Amino acid sequence: MMNLFSIFDPSTSLNFSLNWLSSIYILLLIPNFYWLIPSRYVYFLIMICKILIMEFIMLLNFKLNIYNIILLISLFFFILLNNFMGMFPYIFTSSSHLIFSLTISLIMWFSMMIFGWLLNTNHMFIHLVPQGTPSILMSFMVLIETISNIIRPGTLAVRLSANMIAGHLLMTLISSTGNSLIFLFLIIMLLMQCLLIILELSVSIIQAYVFTILSTLYSAESN
Repeated sequence: MMNLFSIFDPSTSLNFSLNWLSSIYILLLIPNFYWLIPSRYVYFLIMICKILIMEFIMLLNFKLNIYNIILLISLFFFILLNNFMGMFPYIFTSSSHLIFSLTISLIMWFSMMIFGWLLNTNHMFIHLVPQGTPSILMSFMVLIETISNIIRPGTLAVRLSANMIAGHLLMTLISSTGNSLIFLFLIIMLLMQCLLIILELSVSIIQAYVFTILSTLYSAESN
C-alpha cells in the first residue's frame, strides 16, 4: 500500500522536492494574447470564460461582484490546468494533495466569512435559521448550520483531492496487472485504460467546475 500511494508523494516519486513546480507548468498552456490574430485555442478559452460568466451572473450580482467573478474564473482555470497536467506521465499531481486544495478552500472560506460577518452581519445571522423553522428548533438549527458552515472548506478540499486520487489509483491498480496477463486480456486492459483516461479528463473538468460553483454559492450567502 505504501508503494501504491507513493505515486502521490513528492518526496519519493523523483527524489526531489521540486515536484511542486508542476503547479507552474500551467504557464506553458496559457496562450500568448499578443498575437495579431488569435488562435482557435484563444477563442476556445474566451468561449469558456463567457460560459462561466453566464453561470456566475445567475448566482452573483455582476455589477457588485465583477472582481469576484474574475477571481473565480482564474480559480477555475488554475484548478483545471493542474488537474489536466496531472494526467501526463511522470508529472506530479499537485491537486491530489490536501495541502493544495485545503489551502485554496481555506483562503476562500476565511475571506468570505470575514467579509460577511464584518459587513453583512445581519445577513449572516439570517442564514443560521432557515425560513419557516419552528421556534423550538431554532437553537438546534443554529448549531447544525454553524457546523455545516465550518466544515465547508474541508468538504471542498476532500472532494477535489479524493476524486483526483481515486482515478489515478484505479489506473495504477489496473496497469499493475499487465505483466501477468495474456494477450487478449491485455487488449481489454488497454481499452479499459483508455476509457479511464477519458473519464479522468472529464473528472478534472467537472471537479474544477464544482469547486468554483460551490465557492460561488458560498460567496453569494455572504453578500
